[in-house]
Order: sequence, then structure tokens, then C-alpha cells
Amino acid sequence: MSDAKQVLSRSMLFSGLPDQDIDALMAIALEKPVSAGELIFSEGDDGNGFYVTIEGMIKVYKLSAEGKEQILHMFGPGEPFGEVPVFSGKAFPANAGGIKKSRVLFFPRRAFRNLIAQKPSVAMNMLAVLSMRLRNFTIQVENLSLKEVPARLAGYFLLQSEAQNHSDTITLNISKGHLASFLGTIPETLSRMLKKMSEQKLIEVQGRTIRILDRQGMEDLAEFGKMESA
Repeated sequence: MSDAKQVLSRSMLFSGLPDQDIDALMAIALEKPVSAGELIFSEGDDGNGFYVTIEGMIKVYKLSAEGKEQILHMFGPGEPFGEVPVFSGKAFPANAGGIKKSRVLFFPRRAFRNLIAQKPSVAMNMLAVLSMRLRNFTIQVENLSLKEVPARLAGYFLLQSEAQNHSDTITLNISKGHLASFLGTIPETLSRMLKKMSEQKLIEVQGRTIRILDRQGMEDLAEFGKMESA
């Protein structure tokens, strides 16, 4: 599990902790493989612990009564998910499953709470991450309720650019179907938006590689949600 320990030590949740604290975390963790499409937990399940993605990609999502999927979050290596019930003691508020073949570490709630009682610095890192999650979720709710698909898509590409070393060339690590679900739309609409953005020389699309050609135009689109008429 040496690679898992390295990912854990660099994760947003536990970065900066001394090596002995990472060892203590690894001692209570259970590694679990996750297949693409495999369900990890369902909405309403007992929040008996939380997870950290070690490899692959995990989605947290809700399902409507009609079965429509809305992706709320996507988590890659080093990112935790399902951590809120550790403190609240309540059920998971959404579903989680693998987008692709993945590996995760599971931290049982009771063992983890005993650990942070001994090592409060671990809990302080978690509070910072939870605060950031709340901010990101607020932004997503605002985008889904107030902004149209072009603005949501432009905002997503800009965030990915920032995450990928502020590069104008970004690589999508999820399928366009999953991206459509995350943006609250359907794949056909997403394809139309990508085509229109390409025609207006805002971006260049080559498979899963997106090159931002007009950053100011993308920023305006993300902020104001307006595209030129075709």
C-alpha cells in the first residue's frame, strides 16, 4: 500500500501531517477496488465511514424519481468523499460510484473518530476541506439554477485550466456523458455547445483535449452566459 500512503500524504485532507500521523491513518484504512459503474454507497445508507480516492475517478450523484442522474461532485486521486457523516453521524445524502476502474481507502467512522481524539491536527485539516466543499457546492447550485449551459461549460473549462497548472490546454478525465450530467444537461446539448464554441474560436476540441483559444471570451461567457448568434 506504499502508493496509497503517498497519495494520502499529498491529499488535500491530510497534506502537511507528520509521517507518524499518516501511518496512524493507514493503520485504520481499508483498501477497496471499485469497478467502473460499481456502486460504493447509496443515498440513505448508514454513514459508517468515509473514503479517499487513490486511483481512478469517483462520482457522487443524485437520482430523480424518473432515474435521471445529476452528478454533484467528481473526485480523483487524493480527494476525499463521504466525510460529512463522520461528524454528523447521519446517513449518506447521495450515491457514490466508480466512473472508471478505481481504488479507494475506507476509513471506518468509529476508528477515525478515536484517532482524531488523539490527534486533533487531523480534524483541523478536515474542517478546512469541508469549508472549501461548502463553497464549491454553493457555486454549483448557483450555476445550475441561474446560469445557462454555455456559461456552466465555460466555467468548468476555466476551473479545469486552473487545476491543470493554468494551462490553456486541458484534458478531460471523464466522458462527455458524465460531464453533461455534472453540468445538468444532456450529451446532445453538450455536443452542440462544444461545436458552437469551436465555431466561434473560443476553444479547439480534439477528442478529450480542449484548447482554450480566447480566454477573455471564455471568462465573459462564464460570467455573463452570452454567446454570439450562429
